[in-house]
Amino acid sequence: MKLEVTVSEIADIFKEIQQRPSQLFEMIRLDIREVVGKYLTTMMNAELTHYLGREPYERVAEAVNHRNGVYGRSFTLKGVGKVHVDIPRDRNGGFKTSVIPRSKQYEEEIARDFSILFLAGISTRSLSMISERLIGRRISPTEISSVSGELNAAVEQWRGRDLSQEAVKYLFIDGVHFNMRVGRSIENVPVLVAIGVTETGQKLVLSLQAGDKESATSWREFFKDLKSRGLDGGKVTLGMMDGLPGLETVFMEEFPKAKVQRCQVHVARNVLAKVPKKFKQDVADDLRSIFYAPSIEKSWECFEVFRQKWQKSLPSAVSCLERNIDACLTFFNFPPEEWISLRTTNIIERLNKEFRRRTKVMEIVAGEIACYRILAYISLKMEMHWRSNPVGKVRNNLPLFKELAHEYFTQKS
Repeated sequence: MKLEVTVSEIADIFKEIQQRPSQLFEMIRLDIREVVGKYLTTMMNAELTHYLGREPYERVAEAVNHRNGVYGRSFTLKGVGKVHVDIPRDRNGGFKTSVIPRSKQYEEEIARDFSILFLAGISTRSLSMISERLIGRRISPTEISSVSGELNAAVEQWRGRDLSQEAVKYLFIDGVHFNMRVGRSIENVPVLVAIGVTETGQKLVLSLQAGDKESATSWREFFKDLKSRGLDGGKVTLGMMDGLPGLETVFMEEFPKAKVQRCQVHVARNVLAKVPKKFKQDVADDLRSIFYAPSIEKSWECFEVFRQKWQKSLPSAVSCLERNIDACLTFFNFPPEEWISLRTTNIIERLNKEFRRRTKVMEIVAGEIACYRILAYISLKMEMHWRSNPVGKVRNNLPLFKELAHEYFTQKS
């Protein structure tokens, strides 16, 4: 049958398209879906022909099985949408097409994309609401959660991956809390985190493990796990931490060749907590003079000035700084271009901030495995960002490298 279209009909079509330009694209999408549906149907008919061993209407004397019509169903494809297909059947009911899985309503790529969107921060309910607009079919929140759960094996493989090929020289260590469902109750569960810095300055998330961040035993097991996965403890020369109880001692025992750098921000907060509001700014300026001195000799000189200035009026603040000053100045033993990264735990605090931002919208994380799934995704995303910002590769015009940095950024003594 030959299809004929008159000039006036074509003119009417284009006039309607001019009034509604989006209609053209809708017509294109409809045609594409129809063509794809017919293509898939043709493939399945060819598959049935191979299964039966003969073409349609071909008569074979010893044949015991025959075609038995079709049944219609829909299937959603990425970039195409929902298409209608006619799935052929055989009389014995033994034929199962491999073109479209019987239990699937959409292709695997769509499932993976929705998993990534969920991990990126869109809730299952929101994804369910917009799924029809995105792919032409509504996906329930339960389906999205189920699909995300399929990533568990990959996440566990990543968490337990071999570290023997990673030449890690520094460790940034901290813990972060999450409201997590444990059995039938909601608990505030800490997750211990370690970021490693390699000899080339690259940052890697080495481990995520639930545990008590206030417990020395938990930290010991955490470090032992790192070493059991191949981490060479003899190459670790520095550990960055914020003074959690027992952590420093356990770290020194597990990595005897390493030094400890206490986070200067945390120490400064502890000191300022013991200072009346009236004097906080002056004390903070003096602390900055100590921490941002151009050399360790100048830093100790500023510390002596600080002690003499505040010993009588603020003895508790001075005592707090005295207990921690040695660990605060460890970074001077390392290359100057790395000082800006080694003074504080900002690297791991930035990662923890991303963890909290992602899980805040959830209020409650659905268990430890679900927590690891989300944190692993965020960790890998951060690692991609860190590739362009290795430790030690900072701009030469940063204040740290200016000859008079101490005078510019600290209170002159």
